[in-house]
Amino acid sequence: MRRVSVLALLFLIAGSAALAQESTSYPTPVEGDYVIRDFEFESGEVLPELNLHYTTIGTPNRDEAGVVRNAVLIMHGTTGSGRGFLSDRFAGRLFGPGQLLDAGEYFIILPDAVGHGKSSRPSDDLLMYFPRYNYDDMVRAQYRLLTEHLGVNHLRLVMGTSMGGMQTWVWGYTYPDFMDALMPLASLPVEIAGRNRMMRKMIIEAIRDDPEWRDGQYEAQPRGLTAAVYVLIFMVSSPLQWQKAAPTRAESEAFLEARVRRYTASLDANDLIYQFDSSRDYNPSPHLERIKAPLYAINSADDQVNPPELGILEEEIKRVERGRYILIPISDETRGHGTHSMPTVWGDYLAELLAESESP
Repeated sequence: MRRVSVLALLFLIAGSAALAQESTSYPTPVEGDYVIRDFEFESGEVLPELNLHYTTIGTPNRDEAGVVRNAVLIMHGTTGSGRGFLSDRFAGRLFGPGQLLDAGEYFIILPDAVGHGKSSRPSDDLLMYFPRYNYDDMVRAQYRLLTEHLGVNHLRLVMGTSMGGMQTWVWGYTYPDFMDALMPLASLPVEIAGRNRMMRKMIIEAIRDDPEWRDGQYEAQPRGLTAAVYVLIFMVSSPLQWQKAAPTRAESEAFLEARVRRYTASLDANDLIYQFDSSRDYNPSPHLERIKAPLYAINSADDQVNPPELGILEEEIKRVERGRYILIPISDETRGHGTHSMPTVWGDYLAELLAESESP
């Protein structure tokens, strides 16, 4: 235990120093695609060709037994893509030389989940005839991408933000011997219920109830997409930061208009329905005892999606043998649900997790 404590201290010091400098000098990201033939979803539906798009940074390293020891899987949130992690505030704080996930040492894997980014999704051609996927399907597809295409047979770390955080829990109990460490960010390991589920249902029904949606056969994005975006914006809002950013009526309305434009310009109504519906049967709670690797669950106190007053993680984490719950208090540095993409806020905990899960 003393060895782990000393290592944790050293990693915390190194982590803080590394995060103090931004860097974009990590190896050039490489994009690729892998097609899985006749992929069967949990619904029983089969897609003849399921395309999985991904971005990698760095090179896998194997030990004498052929086991990959430096692979890191990072999964994005709902409506996002793997390339979203290539921002200065994320990659610039983690992937550069000497930083916590230095891509000169680690093999970073950033997949586009099923239904997202450049992976197969309803808007490609099948529209509402696309298979009704769920989180288990998405994780299983990622596992096949890693093992069948990228040749990764072990993960040093699995981490994810929001939806990716929820999928981190799924990875932990579905493939408990496959990773050394887990770090779900901005998530809860229970069935999505209460206000969270209500907001998701509002997003879906705002589109489906719009006559312009035409059962998914629209030629232009239906106006219901804008109504759905209104709900989505409040899901990820940060009251403190938004008050500071928009302290007057005029600034508030301009702030809102800019975000609505940004979301509606990048989203597709059918894809959005599937993306939010995919969480319908998510529920790691019955399986938490199966997780073996050290797990740090990190949430922020101003997260409107997973508010701390629910008291859920305090109880559920007790069932994870090597689990730890970290609640980051509201500060000038937090950004509500979006805190999940700010390593400057939670980087020290990642350093500690890497130290705790280091092989003897």
